[in-house]
Amino acid sequence: MEVLDRAPAVSPDGGTVVFMLSIRGREVEAAVARDALEDYFWLPRNADATRTLRTFENGRNRIVAVAQRKLLARPYEPLRLTVNDFVTR
Repeated sequence: MEVLDRAPAVSPDGGTVVFMLSIRGREVEAAVARDALEDYFWLPRNADATRTLRTFENGRNRIVAVAQRKLLARPYEPLRLTVNDFVTR
């Protein structure tokens, strides 16, 4: 799996960062919830879009790893990462 060239973007409502993954020749849109970035990647609650995207980029490796595992476990469900996906078990 690799992250494609389409740049990540903050959703219009500011609630998620949307990014693309590629797996086995298939492009998959993924999203990570803002509250997950706040709780696990130190995004300030009042951060603007620029800061949000910088926080995503700083945590990209971990976010992509979690997204990969979730996609492999549930390949036909929408790929939306929440706070629960980052909880250490």
